Amino acid sequence: MSCGWRRDRAMAPVAALIALIWRPWPAATVRGMHGTPIRVEVNGGIATAEHLRHLALAGYGHFTAMQVRDARTRGLDLHVRRLDAATREVFGTGLDADRIRGHIRHALAGTGDASVRVIVFWPEADAAPAIMVTVRPPGEMPAGPLSLQPVPYQRPVPHIKHAADFAQTYYRRLAAADGFDDALLSGPGGVISEGGITNIAFFDGTTLTWPDAPCLAGITMQLLEPRLPGSGLPAGRGPVRLADLPSFTAALVTNSRGIAPVGRIGTTTLPGCPALMQALSEIYESIPRDPI
Repeated sequence: MSCGWRRDRAMAPVAALIALIWRPWPAATVRGMHGTPIRVEVNGGIATAEHLRHLALAGYGHFTAMQVRDARTRGLDLHVRRLDAATREVFGTGLDADRIRGHIRHALAGTGDASVRVIVFWPEADAAPAIMVTVRPPGEMPAGPLSLQPVPYQRPVPHIKHAADFAQTYYRRLAAADGFDDALLSGPGGVISEGGITNIAFFDGTTLTWPDAPCLAGITMQLLEPRLPGSGLPAGRGPVRLADLPSFTAALVTNSRGIAPVGRIGTTTLPGCPALMQALSEIYESIPRDPI
């Protein structure tokens, strides 16, 4: 079945620390909740019980997540700008870019490939916001096609990547219990905003549409969007509702781990478009990684 488009016709773990919160440890490898090795540092040094206790009990902060390969990551400047902008909005002060990069490098400690999360919070006893860096083994996006369960929820203050969101986790767990890979967040009238931990885009055989409802501007989405016009793939933002799903040929999700096709949303099956996924994957893989 043709999906209507071919590229050649034309010119995207705080919870893991809670079990360890009541004792300090050196900035070294420990074990997370599922036995996954995890290295934790705060401000380039020892992660103390006081730091972790504040973060776990207050839950107020923000973060960014990235995949590091050969000590490089895609969109490093976007990650840094995200952290600085959110810190200014949440805490009223900015973050120095060199400080952010330095703490990431220090936490990697020579590790070339990793999943890295940078969390910003402000302990009461500190004079400035603290930067926590966690380092775990590298991760990849599932090959898909993925299944998503629509849920009646939109993240508050969605342009900030919150350190804690109970409802987001609640609905993702419900979706998993019902046999879905993730949740699809929607608002009044079935307006689609984003996936549980992804951005989502829809393809009607001609145009790729990112929902224009309030959502987090993911780094992978930000990297793909400006490169799509040059690929000959018409793309833009617009309203997408659950009732519109039968009109689409394909859908895909993006996050720091990459891109994956979506094969089912609720009871709606999407035929898919391998040519589209191949083209987007090629665009994504062509984006150079920046040295940290």
